Amino acid sequence: MDRHTEPQIRAPLAEPTPVRRRSRRGWRWLAAILFLGLLLVVGGRLAWTWLNPLGETTIDRSQPVLLESIHNLSRFEAASGNFQVVVDLEKDAAFLPDAIKGTRTLFVGAGSVDAYVEFGGLAKDAITVSPDRTTVTVRLPHAQLEKANLDNKRSYVYAQERGLLDRVGDFLSGNPQNQQELYVLAEKKITEAAVSSDLRARADANAKTMLENMLKALGFTKVVIVYDDPA
Repeated sequence: MDRHTEPQIRAPLAEPTPVRRRSRRGWRWLAAILFLGLLLVVGGRLAWTWLNPLGETTIDRSQPVLLESIHNLSRFEAASGNFQVVVDLEKDAAFLPDAIKGTRTLFVGAGSVDAYVEFGGLAKDAITVSPDRTTVTVRLPHAQLEKANLDNKRSYVYAQERGLLDRVGDFLSGNPQNQQELYVLAEKKITEAAVSSDLRARADANAKTMLENMLKALGFTKVVIVYDDPA
């Protein structure tokens, strides 16, 4: 190598161009513009929905099908009463003492009586609605009583006394005394007890409460119950 050869001087490397920085700034601006556009679209839609200048309001002024709904109930069993009666039935002979001829039976009769309100026969004008649909008036019959239902499992002969001739007659015939008369008499007394009780009044009150709850659920604020016949 030549000693007098001058050393080579390397030029410094050029700094890289800030391409990445400019690229990042561009993406940021683009994202900001897109986000701003999204806000404008969403905000405009919400404002349009809230203002709703072309929207429609639906008002239903039709009358509710009240009479048909009540007719579907047909008969509303509004109350039930449980009764128990002791039947004391005595049969004597005209000219013989009880020890020879005669019977006395103590029979415990237990049963129930149901009270119902008949909706099936309501007239077309039985239900009237006020013009503002806040008050409804219903004309109803008072509650009625079903036939007494005697419970055979809870009804029984408590005690019985029979004369000598009656005992012999039952032994020879092989047929004990027919208790049908006792059941019929017990049903009659239970029916009388139900009539004199407050069972029908309780049924009227229950039917009124049921109708009030049903009609108020349809939007009526006042329900008036009018009875066609006296209690």
